[in-house]
Amino acid sequence: MNLEGVEKTMLLTLFAKAKHSQQKNHKFYDSKAIEVISKVDYDFSIAEKDKFMQMGTVARTIVLDEMVGNYIDAHPECTIVNIASGMDTRFNRLDNGKVNWYNVDLENSAKYRLKFIEDTDRVKTLAYSAMDSGWAQEIAIRNDVLFIVEGLTMYLNQNDVESIINIIDANFDTCTVFMEIMPPVSVKNTKEESIEDTDSKFIWGVEKGSELTKFNDNFKWIKDVNLFDGVNVYKPHYRILTWLPMLRKRMDYIAVLEK
Repeated sequence: MNLEGVEKTMLLTLFAKAKHSQQKNHKFYDSKAIEVISKVDYDFSIAEKDKFMQMGTVARTIVLDEMVGNYIDAHPECTIVNIASGMDTRFNRLDNGKVNWYNVDLENSAKYRLKFIEDTDRVKTLAYSAMDSGWAQEIAIRNDVLFIVEGLTMYLNQNDVESIINIIDANFDTCTVFMEIMPPVSVKNTKEESIEDTDSKFIWGVEKGSELTKFNDNFKWIKDVNLFDGVNVYKPHYRILTWLPMLRKRMDYIAVLEK
């Protein structure tokens, strides 16, 4: 089974998590990522050299693990829907024995995932485009629903992002959304060698998560969490730079929306 374009990026981020987990000073440990990477037949030589991609992935994982972990603590029997999940293994890191988890991804990606990461009684993989409302009908358990949209929106256009938000709105009465956004300045200027090697392109972004409420005013913007917060945990000596407004404006962030 061959992965195409953006689909390949799911292996790059898994590689970055596996590599970080094997470092002496790791900030999270992902045994599943290590296990899967050892079985995958893929040339990771460019990813191995792409320190920028690795740092971004690790920073994002640190930030989102804390955010999702806090949500699970507050809603121990919640339902989590991971849109464009790729090879994500967050369930394995954060499972409390009660949450129900759905992974949504394109059919080819979903099949590839299931070759290496099997579903369980509380984890189900759904083969749909994020912009196909069919996936929403398959969410059978709807307790305290949290949507995670990680590493996706920058590869879409604005209509696609609006479509995802509107599908969530049309099918769920109350929910929380954690959506990763790349600022427009970085969409234009970011170069990640391993990403470009997959023929993927960054396309879309907005400066502030509050702009997402223009697409659908049933959502309330709560806050933006800058991924430099994760860099500061991972590389504390970078703190001297990461507070600079010009730099913060260039870093991806997690927009938090509630309905």
